[in-house]
Amino acid sequence: MTIKLYDNDSGAELGSLTEEQLQFLIDQLEEETPEDQDYYLNPMTVDLLAERGGDEGLIERLRRAMGGNEGLEVRWERSA
Repeated sequence: MTIKLYDNDSGAELGSLTEEQLQFLIDQLEEETPEDQDYYLNPMTVDLLAERGGDEGLIERLRRAMGGNEGLEVRWERSA
């Protein structure tokens, strides 16, 4: 099963996540409900994820997706 990360606003695919990367995001970021699959990120949040030991590939992917933006909403989806 593949886990894809998307820009929630544009729908653009940002890449694939490993189970470990996804679990790290789930553990570190706030979910409004147990079914919640989206997160709002800003540069400070991405820096905090890096400080907390986030996977280098994940952090780089998030920084690239942020570009020069002040914030970004991402979502993840599992697909077969």
